Amino acid sequence: MSTGYLLQAVSWKNVHIEDGFWGARLQVNREVTLDYQYERMEETGRIDNFRRASGKKKGKFTGPFFNDSDVYKWLEAASYSLGTHPDKKLGHKVDRLIEEISGAQENDGYLNTYFILQKEKRFTNLRDKHELYCAGHLFEAAVAHHKATGKTSLLNVAIRFADLICQTFGPGKRKGTPGHEEIELALMKLYWLTQKNPYFTTAKFFIDQRGKGFAGGDEYHQDHLPLTEQPEIVGHAVRAVYLMSGAADVYRETKDKILMDSLERLWKNMTEKKMYVTGGVGSRHKGEAFGKNYQLPNDRAYAETCAAIGSIFWNHRMLQLTGQAKYADVMERTLYNGFLSGVSLDGEKYFYQNPLQSDGTHRRRGWFGCACCPPNIARLLSSLGGYFYSISGQGLWVHLYGESKVIAILDKNRKIILSQSTNYPWSGDVNIRISPDTETSFTLFLRIPGWCKKAEVLVNSKHLEESVRPGSYLPITRRWKKGDEVRLNLSISVDFLETHPHSSNNSRLAISRGPLVYCIEAVDHPGVDVFDVLLSADTNLSFHFRSDLPGGIGVLQGQALLRDKSDWKGKLYRVYREKQRTKSGSLQITAIPYFAWANRKPGKMLVWIPMP
Repeated sequence: MSTGYLLQAVSWKNVHIEDGFWGARLQVNREVTLDYQYERMEETGRIDNFRRASGKKKGKFTGPFFNDSDVYKWLEAASYSLGTHPDKKLGHKVDRLIEEISGAQENDGYLNTYFILQKEKRFTNLRDKHELYCAGHLFEAAVAHHKATGKTSLLNVAIRFADLICQTFGPGKRKGTPGHEEIELALMKLYWLTQKNPYFTTAKFFIDQRGKGFAGGDEYHQDHLPLTEQPEIVGHAVRAVYLMSGAADVYRETKDKILMDSLERLWKNMTEKKMYVTGGVGSRHKGEAFGKNYQLPNDRAYAETCAAIGSIFWNHRMLQLTGQAKYADVMERTLYNGFLSGVSLDGEKYFYQNPLQSDGTHRRRGWFGCACCPPNIARLLSSLGGYFYSISGQGLWVHLYGESKVIAILDKNRKIILSQSTNYPWSGDVNIRISPDTETSFTLFLRIPGWCKKAEVLVNSKHLEESVRPGSYLPITRRWKKGDEVRLNLSISVDFLETHPHSSNNSRLAISRGPLVYCIEAVDHPGVDVFDVLLSADTNLSFHFRSDLPGGIGVLQGQALLRDKSDWKGKLYRVYREKQRTKSGSLQITAIPYFAWANRKPGKMLVWIPMP
């Protein structure tokens, strides 16, 4: 049930993240990843497709039919970066690219280089050819670019195309259901920016079209039933979570209780039965899809990076709608694990799939033929500040912890500057300084993560007497003045996680510390097959920060057991005997955060470790 709060996320433009855990990663994204990805798009002909469509270059369309979307996602990422860190060189590159895109647009506003160059009939295969999906990413990029720069060069392109789509589809017009959801949430962004009502009504129309068979009537496309009647989350995982994100946006306007009940039901199914411990979703390689309940294999996990990103989008929206910390908990776990594993520490290599066990052959790659994940990673990182804070009629909400400064405007134009100083996630100590323009009363909502067993809060060095509950927001209501300080101490301990009995990881443990899930890698255990490591729930693992490891990371070390396989020689099966699972002794293990695996020498990796 909703808490009754309706939150508004503080814009990424008003949040500055320069230092700490996320500051380092955003710097790599800004200084390395954006240029690297632009070069790959030039090399692979993605940008040339726009030049060919405009007549500047000759030749046929290059690559998969959805290649335009990668360019738009990169533009969105670059725009967010310009909004927080103005850069003349990047700005010039963005302006030139927008000129190429604008030049390819047809007179009536239509823009899709595949259909322009292939001379195929537009809007005749919405299910398979990603026409509206590409349009949606154009719209998102245009909104981001306008908010970052104030320019309308890309926004005008998007509005012309959006107007054409709204004139074509809707009640009393052409029917159709996008095969790959995305345009729904994108039209809502355009609607909120421009207040042009057709964008909202068309977004709602596409949501309402589900289950009418226009996208084949199958689960893969979420077209088997109307969204409000779907009992569980199914089908292509990225499409599903993008659909839920768009539906959450529509709910924000309609307040349709049936729609919200459906979103909560599907979220519950995903998080309780179909989500990896890393927050990754979509377990099946076939169809890049959600599997059956509890179908969560480790080595065959698909867990596409884009699906983790879409889950973050959805959880962030549900958080704004309800004020419930459970959505922030999932968002945080996915950010630190299932999402962040998708990019190497140097910012130039990427995972498409994110398994929880590897024989050492699964490695990140510099680019893909289907390159949806790399620019998706870049745009989330560039806009990450927008996930940290929200405002409401009650006050200011803190969802994520990390070195940052936010400028928030509360009601009656009250300006609040809040800064965090912390070594989170390695440490649970967070120092918050609050500086309102003038002394004023409001509530500061601090998220107490669900994983936190104990938390202590001090306001201006005085202990707060209110009870602190894990998995909730702690409200601190007072009259705030410049220089007020809040000290939050989140107790971070090593936890051993077990899985539901119906899952395939029975008799195995996963290691977590705070929001981070850990794994063991062969490179830290020379001469040992890490698949033979055994872990007891009473194992003592101590935390150490290793600056010598790439990026500097916190590791866990302790004594574990090693399975003795000597009496298995020449055998595949044998008669079971009690206590015959002998151990050959102990060894020191080093567990690293899951996001950091595969950044060194290739080797085996394991998240779920067998128990003795």
